[in-house]
Amino acid sequence: FPPECAASSNDLFCHAGASELEGDVAPYFKTEPGRPETHLEGNRLVLTCLAEGSWPLEFRWMLNGTDITAFSPEYKYIIPSLQHTDMGAYQCVVRNRMGALLQRRAEIHVAYMGNYVEGDQRKTVTQGRAAVLNSPAVSSFPRPQVTWFMDGYKIIPSSRVAITLENQLVVLATAATDAGRYYVQAFNEKNGENKTSPNVYLNVADADAPAGPVAPVIVIAPRNTTVTAGVSKATMECVANARPVEKLNLVWRRNGVEVASGVGSFGRRLTIVNPTSADVGLYVCEASLLDSSMKHAEARAFLSIIESPYFTVEPRRKMMGEVEKSVDIPCQARGVPTPKLEWYKDAVPLSRLSNPRYKVTSSGGLQVRQLQPNDTGIFQCFARNAAGEAQVHTYLDVTSMAPAFSTPPANITVTDGTVATFTCQVSGAPKPAIVWKKDAQILASGSVKIPRFALLESGGLQVQPVVLQDMGTYTCYAANMEGTVNASADLTVWSRTYISQPPTDRRVIKGTTAILECGATHDPRVSVRFVWKKDGEMVGQSRGGRISLQEGSLHITQTWSGDIGDYTCDVLSPAGNDSKATRLEVIELPHSPRHLQARLNATDSRSVELLWMRPFDGNSPLLHYVVELSENNSPWRVYLANVNPALMTTVVTGLTPARTYQFRVCAVNQVGKGQYSTQTNRLMLREEPPSAPPKNIVASGRTNQSIMVQWQPPPEPQLNGVLRGYVIHLITILLSAWPEHSPEDTIVVTITPDYHGTRHLAYVSGLKKFTWYLTSVLCFTTPGNGPRSAPRLVQTHEDIPGPVGRLSFTEILDTSLRVSWEEPVEKNGVITGYLLSWEAQGKNQSRVAQTMPNTTLEYKVTGLTSLTTYTLEVAAITAAGIGMITSSTISSGVPPELPGPPSNLVISKISPRSATLKFRAGDDGKTAISKWIVEGQVSGEEEEWKVLYEKDNDPEAQVLEVPNLTPFTFYRFRMRQANVVGSSKTSEPSRLIQTLQAPPDAAPSSVSVRTASETSVWLRWVPLPETEYNGNPESVGYRLRVWRADQQGEVSTRVVSDRLEREITLEGLEEWTEYLLQIQAFNSIGPGPWSEPVRGRTRESVPSGAPDNVTAEAMSSTHILVTWGPVPDSEQNGNILGYKVILYREQDSNTEPQVQVVKGNLTQSTLLRNLRKYVLYEIQVLAFTRIGDGQLSSPPVLERTKDDVPGPPVRLVFPEVRLTEVRVVWQSPVDANGIIIGYQVAYRLDSGEPNQFTTVDVGPNTKEFTASALSQESAYIFRISARTQQGWGTAAQAVVITTEIRERPQPPLQLSVPQDQVQSRRLWLEWVPGRDGSSPVRYFTLQLRQLPDGGWITHSSAISHNSTSCVVDRLKPYTSYKLRMMATNDIGDSKYSQETDAITTLQDVPDEAPVIQSVKPSTTTSVLVQWQVPYYPLSALIICGPHQAQICPWSPHFKTATSTVSSPSLMEFELTQLQKYRRYEIIMTTYNIIGESPASAPVEVFVGEAAPSVAPQNIQVNTMSSTQLEVQWEPPPVETQNGIIQGYKIYYWEIENQNETEKVKILFLPETSVRLKNLTSYTYYMVKLSAFNAAGDGPLSEPRKGRTLQAAPSAPSFISFSEVTSTAVNVSWGLPLTPNGVVDGYRVVYEPSAPIHGVTKVITVDIRGSWQRWLKVRDLTKGVTYCFRVQARTISYGPEVTANVTAGPVEGAPGSPLKISLMKSGSTLTIHWAPGDGGAGHVTGYAIEARPSDEALWDTFVRHLPPSTTSHSVSLERLRQGVSYQFRVLAINEYGYGEPSAPSAAMSAQPETPFYEEWWFLLVLALCGLILLLLLVFGLVLHGQSRNVSPLLWPSLSVFPGRSPPRPNPAGLRYSDEDICNNYNGAISTECTALTERPADLSESEATDSDCEEDQLKHSFVNHYMSDPSYFNSWKRQQKGLKQTLACSYEERVSSDADGYYQTVVTQHSVGGVYTPAGQPAPGSRTPITGFSSFV
Repeated sequence: FPPECAASSNDLFCHAGASELEGDVAPYFKTEPGRPETHLEGNRLVLTCLAEGSWPLEFRWMLNGTDITAFSPEYKYIIPSLQHTDMGAYQCVVRNRMGALLQRRAEIHVAYMGNYVEGDQRKTVTQGRAAVLNSPAVSSFPRPQVTWFMDGYKIIPSSRVAITLENQLVVLATAATDAGRYYVQAFNEKNGENKTSPNVYLNVADADAPAGPVAPVIVIAPRNTTVTAGVSKATMECVANARPVEKLNLVWRRNGVEVASGVGSFGRRLTIVNPTSADVGLYVCEASLLDSSMKHAEARAFLSIIESPYFTVEPRRKMMGEVEKSVDIPCQARGVPTPKLEWYKDAVPLSRLSNPRYKVTSSGGLQVRQLQPNDTGIFQCFARNAAGEAQVHTYLDVTSMAPAFSTPPANITVTDGTVATFTCQVSGAPKPAIVWKKDAQILASGSVKIPRFALLESGGLQVQPVVLQDMGTYTCYAANMEGTVNASADLTVWSRTYISQPPTDRRVIKGTTAILECGATHDPRVSVRFVWKKDGEMVGQSRGGRISLQEGSLHITQTWSGDIGDYTCDVLSPAGNDSKATRLEVIELPHSPRHLQARLNATDSRSVELLWMRPFDGNSPLLHYVVELSENNSPWRVYLANVNPALMTTVVTGLTPARTYQFRVCAVNQVGKGQYSTQTNRLMLREEPPSAPPKNIVASGRTNQSIMVQWQPPPEPQLNGVLRGYVIHLITILLSAWPEHSPEDTIVVTITPDYHGTRHLAYVSGLKKFTWYLTSVLCFTTPGNGPRSAPRLVQTHEDIPGPVGRLSFTEILDTSLRVSWEEPVEKNGVITGYLLSWEAQGKNQSRVAQTMPNTTLEYKVTGLTSLTTYTLEVAAITAAGIGMITSSTISSGVPPELPGPPSNLVISKISPRSATLKFRAGDDGKTAISKWIVEGQVSGEEEEWKVLYEKDNDPEAQVLEVPNLTPFTFYRFRMRQANVVGSSKTSEPSRLIQTLQAPPDAAPSSVSVRTASETSVWLRWVPLPETEYNGNPESVGYRLRVWRADQQGEVSTRVVSDRLEREITLEGLEEWTEYLLQIQAFNSIGPGPWSEPVRGRTRESVPSGAPDNVTAEAMSSTHILVTWGPVPDSEQNGNILGYKVILYREQDSNTEPQVQVVKGNLTQSTLLRNLRKYVLYEIQVLAFTRIGDGQLSSPPVLERTKDDVPGPPVRLVFPEVRLTEVRVVWQSPVDANGIIIGYQVAYRLDSGEPNQFTTVDVGPNTKEFTASALSQESAYIFRISARTQQGWGTAAQAVVITTEIRERPQPPLQLSVPQDQVQSRRLWLEWVPGRDGSSPVRYFTLQLRQLPDGGWITHSSAISHNSTSCVVDRLKPYTSYKLRMMATNDIGDSKYSQETDAITTLQDVPDEAPVIQSVKPSTTTSVLVQWQVPYYPLSALIICGPHQAQICPWSPHFKTATSTVSSPSLMEFELTQLQKYRRYEIIMTTYNIIGESPASAPVEVFVGEAAPSVAPQNIQVNTMSSTQLEVQWEPPPVETQNGIIQGYKIYYWEIENQNETEKVKILFLPETSVRLKNLTSYTYYMVKLSAFNAAGDGPLSEPRKGRTLQAAPSAPSFISFSEVTSTAVNVSWGLPLTPNGVVDGYRVVYEPSAPIHGVTKVITVDIRGSWQRWLKVRDLTKGVTYCFRVQARTISYGPEVTANVTAGPVEGAPGSPLKISLMKSGSTLTIHWAPGDGGAGHVTGYAIEARPSDEALWDTFVRHLPPSTTSHSVSLERLRQGVSYQFRVLAINEYGYGEPSAPSAAMSAQPETPFYEEWWFLLVLALCGLILLLLLVFGLVLHGQSRNVSPLLWPSLSVFPGRSPPRPNPAGLRYSDEDICNNYNGAISTECTALTERPADLSESEATDSDCEEDQLKHSFVNHYMSDPSYFNSWKRQQKGLKQTLACSYEERVSSDADGYYQTVVTQHSVGGVYTPAGQPAPGSRTPITGFSSFV
C-alpha cells in the first residue's frame, strides 16, 4: 500500500486504490502465429488476436507493415471474401493504458490461379542440340503442377525428355520428329483449378543434317540451394545434353567423392534427406559420353543451411527506472545467418521516434538515458533473418513522480438517453492507475468493467446511454507508488423534451380559420421554443395577424390555396428536440371545366363526343360532372347527371340526326356544385340515310323501250336529312325463268325530287323490248341510300323482230331449191310467223310471197326458171308487224361455192385507232357475199392472226374501215369473204403499218395510299400494261396531283418518268393532314384520264408550335403558378396528350432544367413547387403528342420567387488563431433567399453558458471578423448568421481552440460502404474522423474513381465537419467505384485517406430506348422489326409499350399486345399472328432485371400486305423460234402469295454474257406464260421469275435454261485479198459477227464486173465446214475487176458481204524478171533468171509459177524466195515423169506481185538416161549374145510384143505414175449467168474432195464438216466436166498412184517464215500440173499431191 494510505482517513479509498494499482497489467499475447497458412480464394478469413491485460484493451491490424484498421475493442479481423491481393504478413497490435505490443507476423497465402497472358510462342533449335521450353507464365499460388503435351499427347519424362523443377521442358538431342506444337496443362493442387497454356511451336533447324555425335553440355545447371534447418529434404537438379543420348552419363560429386545415394532417374536430380550441417558443401554435376573421348562437362552448386533466430540474452518482463536516470535493456540473439535486431516502443519502431535518448548498444541492447515519465511503456526487441523472426519485450516503469491532474473532471449536463463523457488526465511516474467511483461504487478501473460505464484510454469515463438515475457526483482516483489524488464532478440529467400532443391533418373551407395544435412535455428546468415550418420553410407570424402562434399551436385565418401544404411542428430545447408533421388542405367549390369541345362521333352519327379540360378541383376530389344540353335552341336540361370524375371526355348518345345541339358541363365536389362551363358552339348532327322507302309504288309499261313509275315520299321523320333524290332499280327477268324472276341485268336511274308535289312520277327509257322488269324505288340523302321499296313487276311493249339468222340454200335444182333459216336473236315479242318472198333479179313483177307459221324454219321454193338469178328475202313476224328482212341471191341450177379470197389490199387513212382498207373482191362463189372478215397480225410476222373486224350484208363493199385498233401498234392485215357456203381462203397479207400515237385510254389501276411519315404519304398503283401505252414507251410516264381534303392550300403535282414505277413517296406535306390524290398516265401525245381520288393522311407528329400566352406568377418563396393557352389547331399535328412545363431553371446558371408534366389537353396550368427562394427562373412550356415533344414557347417567361430568411453562411475558417484572438472568415450563404443586408457574429466559450453569446453585427459586404481578448487554450463556439428583409437566417456554427500549436488534420479513417446501403445511383459512405491537428475540421472532401481506368474526380468538397457519413449520389448504375476522402481545417488539407474497396452500384432500369431502324412486312400476318440497342447491360428487349412491351394497332379504340425478346444480342425479331389489313404502331423498350427503359419513338406499319415468300413454281422454257422462247410457270402456292398476285417479273439473259444482255419483262397481269421476243438466235438463255403483289417483289426462282433455234447467220465480218496476180487471187473472209447457229459452210460467188468477150461468168463455190475461210481462185483475166460475194450458212444462207478486186499487178509493183532459163543436170532441174525492174519499192522476194503440159493454167510453184535469189533448184523426183513443164518467175515488193516473166522453154521431167541404157551398150550386149538371141528370137519377140501393147491399145488409160488427165480449157466450157452447180460453177464447189482439204490430225467431230466421201469425188468430177463432153472421161486418166483421200490430208497454215515453197491449198481446174517439191515444207503444213489441187 502507498504510504498515503496509512495516514488517510478514507480506508475504503485506500483499499480500492491499492488493489487497483496492483491490478494494472501491461498487455501480453496468449498465443503467437504459427506456420504460414494457405486459404482458398473467396473463402472467409477470421484472424484473432488473443491478448490479455488491464482494461481497456484495444486492437489494431497491420498488413505488410501498413495499418489496415484503427484501434478498436474488436480483437478479430474478418475478410468476408479472400482475394489474392489479400496475401501478405498480418500483425496485430494490442494496447491499453500501460503501452502497446506488436505481434509476430502471420503469413497468409491465398490459393488462386489466373489466366495465361502471353500468346503463342515459337522457338527454333538446331538439330542435335537441346531444346529448353519454358512453361508459359501464369499467375498462381502455389506454383502449379504442370503436364507437358506435344500435339495432344502427354509427354512422359525419359532419357531424351526432362521436366525441371521450374516446370521447363528439356528435349535432348533434338531431331526432326521433335518439331511440333507443345503446350502445358497447369494444375493448382490447392484449389483444384487447371488451365491450358498457349502453344509453343518448336522448329528443328538443319533437320536433314547427318546425326553425328554431340559433345556433352550442361543445359540446366544446378543452383546454389539454401534450406532451413529441420526441413525434410533438399533437391538439386542438373540436365545435360549429348548425342547419342543413350550413352550420356551424369555423376554427382561432393568434395571430389561421388555421391551414390539420393540420385534420381537418369541422374538428373540429387535429393538430400533431412539435411544437416554435415551435408553443407560444394556439389559438382559431371556429364560424360560413354565410350567417347569427348570432353566432359560439369557444373557446380553450393548447399547451405540456415537457422531461425533465438535469443541468448533476454530482458526481464518488467523493469523499473527512476526519473533522470538511465536504464539498460539487454537483448542478444543468434541464428544462421546472424539475425538483425530492431527495437520498438509501444509497437512503434525506434527509428520513427527519433529520440536521442534511446541508444542501441553494440551488443544489441537498448540504453534509455535521462528517463522521463513518458518513457514508460513496452519495449520490444525483434530478431530477424532469412529463416524467420523472434521477439522479446519488457515493460519499463519510470518511478519517483507522484500523480497530478493535468485535466480534472468537470461538471456535465446532458439529456436523458445521450452520452456523458468525463475527462481525467493524470501525470505521474509510474503511470497512475485510474479508478472511477460514484458514491461508494466502483464504476470502472483497469480490472473492473460494468455495463454502460467505460474507462477510456485517456483516463476519462464514458456513460452511455445516460438515464435519470445517473445524476450525482463522480470521483476520479489516481494512484501510484508515489501517492494518490482524486477529483470529483457532478452529472446533471435533464428529461428529454417530446411532443405529447401532435398536430393532425386538417381540411378547411377557403376563407375560414385553420388551427394546427402542437403540445410538448419537457423538463421544467429547461425552456422550450416552438418553430413551425411549411414545406421545409419556416413560418413566421404575419404583421396583420393572419398567421399567429399561440401556446405552440399555429393559427391561420382567412385561409386560401397558398396555405395548402405540409406543416412541421419543431420543439427546440436544451433537453432535446422533437418534430411532428401534418397536412393542411384548403378546399373550395370546383372551377368550371375549360375548353369544352363538342365533336361528332366518327362511328355514330347519333352521338356527340364531349371533351374538356379538368378544372381546378377546389382541393377536394371531384365527385362527378353534370352535362346539360339544348336541342334546337330549347331550354337547357340535364342529360347526364353523373359522369365519372376521372374522365375528361364522354359520349352523349341517343340524339336525333340532322338537328342542332349545344352543351355545357359543371363539376361537383364535397363543397358543392361549381359553375357551368362556357357553352359549346351549336353543332348539327350529321345526316343519315333515310330509314324508310318511298310508298305507294305504281309501275306500268309505256312503250316498247320505256316504263312509267309513280310513288310517294316516306314520312318526314324517317328522312333523317335533306332529301336529295330517288333511285329506281330495274332488274331484267328472263321469261324462261318465270316466275322465279332470275336476275340477268340491273338498271339504275336517279330522279331529282319534286319538292312541290306529293306524288312523284318518272319515265325510264332505253330498256329492252318486250322484257319483264322488277322495279323498286328508294330515296337518298347526302350520306347514302335508304331501303328499297317492295318490287313491282312491269313489262315493256312488243316491237317488230330483228333479222333471222343463218340463211342458207340446199337442194339447188333448175326449177327449185330449199331455203332454211334460224329464229331471230332479237325477237322483241312473240314470233307469230315468217314471210318468205323471192323474185328474179331485176324483175319485180315476178315476186312471190309466202307466209309460214312460227314453227317453220325452212321452205322448198319451186317453179323457178333454170339458170336464173333470184333474190330471196326472209323476215319474222310479231304482233307489232314484219321484222327486218334478210336477203340473198342465188342462181337456179347452179349450186353456190366457196368464194375466192380478196386481193390488192391497200391501206390508207391510218389513225391511232382505225385504218381504211381498200381491196378487190374475190369470186363470190355464185352467190352474194354475206360477210367480210378482216384478220390482223399484231407486232410481228411470228404472231398469230386474229379476227379484227367483220362486216355483214354489204356484198358490194370495196372499202372497209377497220376500227378498234390499238394506237402505236404494228399491224399486218389480210381478208376473207364469206357467202352462204362458207368463208374463202385468206388474201395475201398487206404491208406492215403502224397506227398513230394517242393519249393513254386508262388511268393506272389499284391506286392506294399509305401513311409514310409525318410529312409524306406513300402512293402505290399498278402501272399501265404495255398494250395500253398508246405511244412510244420511252415517253410514257405518270403525273400525280395531291391536295388537302379540306380544300385549303394549292394543288401540287409530281411527275414520275419511269413507266414501270409502281410507287412513290410524296414528301413535303403537312403533318397530320388528310389529302386527296389522283394519278394519270401520259405519253408524248398527251395525258390520259385521272384515276378516282384516294384519301390518305400523314402521320401524327410532334407539335410544330408552342402553347400560347404563357404566364407565370410567384405565389410564395417556393411556388410559381404557370398558365398557358392551347397550341393553334394548325400546329398541333396530332392529339395533344399533355404539356410539359419544362426548362424552368435559374437564369444564367448551368443547373439541369427541371420538367413537370401536365397530362391531358384540357389542364393548362400548374403550380411549380419546392423552388429555391428569391431565384429568377426561366420558364418555357411545350405540348407533346404520342410522337414526342413539340416546340418550346419563346421567349422564356422570367419570374422570381419571393424572398425569405437566408440560409447559413458557408466556408467558415479561422486562418489566424492566437492565444487571445482569432480571425474568422466566411462566405455568403448558398441560399441567400433574398438580398443580404447584414451578418451577425456570435461567439462564446464552449464551456460557458449555452445561451450567453457575444454578438457583433457587420455589414453585408464584410466577410471576416477578428475576436480578441479571448482565453488562452480554450475552445470557443462561433455562430455566423445572415439577414434579409424577412429576418435572420439559420446560423453556421464552428468551434475553434485558441492555441498556437496547430497542424493539418489526419485523413478520415475506416472508410466503409455497407452493402445494404448500395443502390443503383447512390450509396451510403461511413468513416471515422481522424485527429483534427488541434484545429477543428471545417469540412471534408470526397473523391471517387470509376473503375477500371477512370481518374480521381472530386464529388463533393462541402461535407459537414461533424458528419461521419454521407450519401454519395450521381453515380452510374452497375458501375464499380473506389472512394477516398480528406479533411480540411484552418491549416489546410490532410492527406487523402486509404481508398475503399471496389464498390459496384446496383443495376437500374435502362436510361435509353432502343432505336427502331426498320419495320418490314414479312408475311400478311407478321412484320420483321430491326433495331439498334443503346450501350448498357440488358437482360432482354421488349418490343413496344411505355410500361409493357406493346404492339399497338392503329385504330380509334385500339388494343395492345406485347412480345418479349429474351436474347439481348438479337437485333431483329418477327412479330407474328397480327391481324390483316390493319395499321400497327411498333414501340420498343429495353428491360433488365430491374425494369424497363423509356419507350422508343413509334414506327407505323401496315399489316396485311407482304411480298410473296416463294418464287413461281414448275418453270418451263420452251423454244418457239429462232428469236422467241416461251416461258410457262405456275403461281406460288396460295398460302405463300401474301395477297393478290399483280404480275410477274421475268429476268432473262444470254448465258455467257449476263451483264450486257440481262433484261427484265414485267407482266402486270396474273398470266402464267409469256413469250420472250427479239432474242439472239441459237443462244442459250437463263430465265428467272419472281411474282409481285402490292407489297413488293417475291424471291427469284432458280434459273432455267432454254435455247433459241438456229437462223440464217449474218454476213461474214470482212473480205480480204492477197497474192493478187494477173490470173489468180487468194480470197479470205471472217466469221459472221452473229452466227445464229452452227456455221456448216460458206458460199463464194464471183463474177467479172463487165462481160469478157461478150460472156459473163458467174461462178459459185460452196465450201463445207466452218474451218476453211479462204479460197484460191486461178482463172482470172488480167486487168478485169471481179466482184466477190461471200455468204455463211447455218440452216440457210445469210446475207452476203461484197468486195471487188482487179487481177494484175498494181501500180508500183515490180517488173518482170529477165532471162529465164532452165538447166537440167542429172536428177536436178535449175531455174535461172535475172532481176528486172524493182518498181516503186524494193523487191522483197520472188515466186515461181509452173504450168504442166497437160494443163492450161499457171499455178504457184514456189513462193517466198529471198530477194537476192536468181536461181532455184528442184529435184526431178518431185515432178511427174513424162510431163513437160514451163516456168515463169514473179518479183514481189511491198506493193504486191509484179508482172510474170516470159515463160521458159518446156522441159521434160524425164531424167538423163544412164550409160547402161545407151544404145551402144545395148548393141554390145546384143552382139555378145547373138547366138543365144537367134535361138530365142521368136520367143523374145513375142514376149516383147506382149509387154508393149498396153499403152498403144488403150491410150486413154494412163499407167504411168506421173501421168494425169488433160486439163480442161476454161475457154471451151459453157457458162450461164445463173448459179447452176452442174455446170462450170460446180467445179469450184467445195462439196468436192478438193475443197475439203484438212489436216490429218483433226478430230472426228471436226472431220464431219468436210469428210471426203465417194459421192463427193464423183460429184466433183461430174460437176467439172459435165459442161464439156470432150472432157467427160478425162477423169479416168487420173494416175493410179493418186489416192482420193489425199485431198483431205493437209491444211495450209499461214506462216511468217520466209519459206521458199508455196503450199497450194485450193486450185480449180487440174489434177496434175505442178510437182511435189523437194525440200522442207512450211511449218505446220503438209505437202500437197502434185497437180491435184490444180484440178479442183
